[in-house]
Amino acid sequence: MSSDSNIPKRTIKDWSVDDRPREKLLLKGSAALSDAELMAILIGSGNSDESAVELCRRLLMDADNNLNRLATYDVSDLIKYKGIGEAKAITIMAAMDLGRRRASATPVMRPKCEDSEQVYQVIGHQLKDLPHEEFWLLLLNSRSQLIKKVNIGRGGINSVIADKRLIWKHAFAHLASSIVLVHNHPGGSCYPSSQDIKLTDQLVKSGEILGVKVIDHVIIAGNRYYSFSDENRIL
Repeated sequence: MSSDSNIPKRTIKDWSVDDRPREKLLLKGSAALSDAELMAILIGSGNSDESAVELCRRLLMDADNNLNRLATYDVSDLIKYKGIGEAKAITIMAAMDLGRRRASATPVMRPKCEDSEQVYQVIGHQLKDLPHEEFWLLLLNSRSQLIKKVNIGRGGINSVIADKRLIWKHAFAHLASSIVLVHNHPGGSCYPSSQDIKLTDQLVKSGEILGVKVIDHVIIAGNRYYSFSDENRIL
């Protein structure tokens, strides 16, 4: 009968895809991973006797499963573990220090875009003096806070093309709850053209179906602007 030493050791690559730390993070998000699994992603591999997850689980157990205690370990403490060399030890220490810095960092304050004046404050300075037209998209969360500004298109003096498919692609990619459409009129008139009205109506209707509300379309012309919402063209 062969001994256990002749049985090949199972590595993370032998696990079900759903149980591998990297794949699990992609499928379920980082919150679904244990501390040991997150650390295993950092070090990448274990040793001849343990997978990366098993090695990190033992390391955490020795630290009383307390990340604050693990954060006090230095390189000499970490390289005592088979499979953790200087490079992996430095990676673990860097991750611990990033965690400390994040805890003490000032939270990011996202500007709100609840009305046309706030929209103008957020993006007006970028568009009011341009000699050509640009179309921008403001992606908002459920609290009408800005997630991201996206440049959808750049045109000429009198027109710009806004691809509706690209607008919804960005909205879904950033999990936006609502969006604001913004473009400029270099000619000085902030009133919408027939094309502006048609595009806005189409996006409002498709947004109702897709579950992402179009809350406004703001046209900027110098220090003035036109708001579809203020003019009750979007309800």
